[in-house]
Amino acid sequence: MKMAFTSPIGYCLVFFCLFSRSLSCSFTITNNCPHTIWPGTLAGAGTPQLSMTGFELSSGQSVSIPSVPGWSGRIWARTGCTFDESGAGTCQTADCGGRLECNGNGGTPPASLFEITLGKGDNKDYYDVSFVDGYNLPLVATPFSINGSCSATGCLNDLNIGCPKELQVINSVDASDIVACKSACEAFRLDQYCCSGEYANPTSCKPSFYSTLFKRACPRAYSYAFDDGTSTFTCNAYDYTVTFCPSING
Repeated sequence: MKMAFTSPIGYCLVFFCLFSRSLSCSFTITNNCPHTIWPGTLAGAGTPQLSMTGFELSSGQSVSIPSVPGWSGRIWARTGCTFDESGAGTCQTADCGGRLECNGNGGTPPASLFEITLGKGDNKDYYDVSFVDGYNLPLVATPFSINGSCSATGCLNDLNIGCPKELQVINSVDASDIVACKSACEAFRLDQYCCSGEYANPTSCKPSFYSTLFKRACPRAYSYAFDDGTSTFTCNAYDYTVTFCPSING
């Protein structure tokens, strides 16, 4: 598509965005929850860890983390954490080895995940929001590209409300508070739910009663391992904003 601009500012803006895209992409993590969260990041094999692998984020705050072309990994948020001055501690959900900085440790399920592989140059990014490892917080990932044609994905709904009893993770302090919802794989450890063993292919591993509950509430997010068709998105973006509890403030 041919673009026209009425001032040199337009040319400069596009040059800046294209130049930025060729060098890096950033992740803006926003906490819209009414409580503090502790985001974590984990790089995939062969890519470097981000400059921040775990940190505290108060309600209403945002932080931007730079990345590099080709980076792959995941971002999630922990809840109910306490850490001492050395950074040692525990979290009620999505803990990463008992440390504030995750430093290569993933979040313990159940955890809502944003997953991404950044493209290099003109290659597209591939990204998704996944509840394959269960769910602890609502989140939406919004890409920002030069032409603005990319799709946000994620889920506004609180899946802890209505989580089946057999999947519930209960607050250790308040037994009436459901803090997370396990996946059926995590809860029952059966191949048919985990898409493992004889079910390790899309032909034999089908949606279950439990994954269907997740999919109905969050149709754009992964509900089980082979839920690719409606859950993976592509873009050429220079920033991804990952918002936890996106519906709290609209």
